[in-house]
Amino acid sequence: MEPLDLKQFEWKIKVRQLTMDDFDELVEMEKQCFPGMQTWGCEHIESQLKTFPEGQLCVEIDGRLAASSSSLILDYDPALEWHNWKAVADDGYIRNHNPKGDTLYGIEIMVHPEFRGMKLSRRLYDARKELCRNKNLARIIIAGRIPGYHHYAKTLSAREYIEKVVDKAIYDQVLTAQLANGFSVEGLIPNYLPSDTESCGYATYLDWTNLDYVPGAKRKFHSTVEQIRICVVQYQMRSVKGFDEFAQQCEFFLDTASDYKCDFILFPELFTTQLLSCVEPTRPGQAARRLAEFTPQYLDFFTEMAVKYNVNVIGGSQFVVEHGTLYNTSYLFGRDGSIGKQYKIHITPSERKWWGVSPGDRVEVFDTDCGRIAIQICYDIEFPELTRIAAQKGAQIVFVPFNTDTRHGYLRVRHCAQARCVENHLYVAISGCTGNLPFVENADIHYAQSGIFTPADVEFARDAVAAECNPNVETVIIHDLDFEQLRRHRESGSVQNWHDRRTELYRVVYQEDGNSFEV
Repeated sequence: MEPLDLKQFEWKIKVRQLTMDDFDELVEMEKQCFPGMQTWGCEHIESQLKTFPEGQLCVEIDGRLAASSSSLILDYDPALEWHNWKAVADDGYIRNHNPKGDTLYGIEIMVHPEFRGMKLSRRLYDARKELCRNKNLARIIIAGRIPGYHHYAKTLSAREYIEKVVDKAIYDQVLTAQLANGFSVEGLIPNYLPSDTESCGYATYLDWTNLDYVPGAKRKFHSTVEQIRICVVQYQMRSVKGFDEFAQQCEFFLDTASDYKCDFILFPELFTTQLLSCVEPTRPGQAARRLAEFTPQYLDFFTEMAVKYNVNVIGGSQFVVEHGTLYNTSYLFGRDGSIGKQYKIHITPSERKWWGVSPGDRVEVFDTDCGRIAIQICYDIEFPELTRIAAQKGAQIVFVPFNTDTRHGYLRVRHCAQARCVENHLYVAISGCTGNLPFVENADIHYAQSGIFTPADVEFARDAVAAECNPNVETVIIHDLDFEQLRRHRESGSVQNWHDRRTELYRVVYQEDGNSFEV
């Protein structure tokens, strides 16, 4: 069997500046998002792109326009007619854009109906926020539609409706999303867009404050904190009736990680063996290859989920068969739709005996939107040379999906993970399975206590454990990690293991692509 072409499963998703080539798709999307309302004219988009191209953004998925937003910069004036869309946005031409202003005004944001539910508006709001930080703007102001109001207009005033949405008693597809993205309601605007019958002409006046804003500064204020939020899943194994039930359980955790705006989520090694409970029992070696038949569904599912929930997913690990050889492989599903993979390099005696797994031969380090990471599957973390290589390649976090049946096995993974943090000045997160899978050979019992570990020094937690699950219960831990703190520790920590290595006495030598490298 040929290796699966991961390009066939990848989604090509990117946030980029709008161009005139997007005009036809933009207008078609606008008609579907705002039926009956006046669409942009070609002259509007030409003027916006000429005046402030950085503020005209879109999300493209597999070459299709999926979402867009437009904005301009103004100097904040409490007396300005913020309620008057035509005055504030120059009737859409934005010729009043002021590059020296302090406020980003959002004119419009829309998501194609086919791509709703994928948190694309969050990507656009995040891009606007980053634009504010880069240009040292104090705030974002938007006027938001309330398209659900027409269902309640006979019983609630617009003010009462907004209050109920704020209190989460009512869901509004626009206002609820804006509140979730950090905006606060500052007022109600009547007769904002009379043609907007769904909102009964009303709009909300919303504000987001840039906490990094420095009055008078000419450029971006550089924060010394670079927080990366990760979610580690301690997953309970249970019998399932099919792939859809397995996917439903996974999606719960993905949704949770997304609600907490995590950058990464880590699942355990071979948690997909859960799927063996829904196929006819057979010998372990044959069962492993039967499990590998689910790989295309697994790749399709996690690729879509990473994009939908806007989180980078380390999808535990899964068996794959390539050229007749069985591998234990971990995949990184980027929230940009990309896929990377890491083969397990060291195979345990039981894996070799029961499953017939073969080893990989390369340490991968992946570039992500949150820095460089590595994946080491279970037993691999017990070999310090691999983390040396990953650290040399720039990895700042090592993600370790593991699957152990006893406390002794778990402790080997845990203690080695903590050692790797000390030796290489990086973070390590481990994720394991709990629960039982009766009658599934070599995957029948599980023991885990998942955690996130740090170097051992004064600036980190006193036991070098950033967060940790209770043992053998299904749960998640969510924690923020600081890369700048990691950099300072490596350069000036109490001990400097990386710099103090005696490479004149010993070193790591490895082979890659026919070449020899030293660490």
